[in-house]
Amino acid sequence: MKQQDIGKQAVLFVTLSEEELALFPEKIKHTRYCTGRVGSMNMQKVISAVETAAKRNGIIHEDLYRETHALYHAILEAIEGVTRGQLAIGDMMRTVGLRFSVVRGRPYEKEAEGEWIAVCFYGTIGAPVKGLEHETIGLGINHI
Repeated sequence: MKQQDIGKQAVLFVTLSEEELALFPEKIKHTRYCTGRVGSMNMQKVISAVETAAKRNGIIHEDLYRETHALYHAILEAIEGVTRGQLAIGDMMRTVGLRFSVVRGRPYEKEAEGEWIAVCFYGTIGAPVKGLEHETIGLGINHI
């Protein structure tokens, strides 16, 4: 895996278990990333969970608006994948149980292209009744 593959890395970090990730530590030790979990019927809680994790883990700088803004757009793009383009959860009587990853890197060889951020969600979505959900995944990538 190339260092530039931030989307691919985000998908791997969110779908692989800790044991599976431990199989290739040399390839990921230089990657700036974080992971977390969120479950909710409230879209804002999902967004806030990712933003909080990214800030606490030093993936973005809290005091730089452009970094928070880039993360926000990557989150929205990833949520569109999870919700199949309908940016609503609770309003549509559905709930999500998601793992997420945030990866920051340089997907282009030219230094002037700058840093980018990738957000990936993987988990379940469905009616707020245990057992009636199905798998879902979404990936969003945005320039910082």
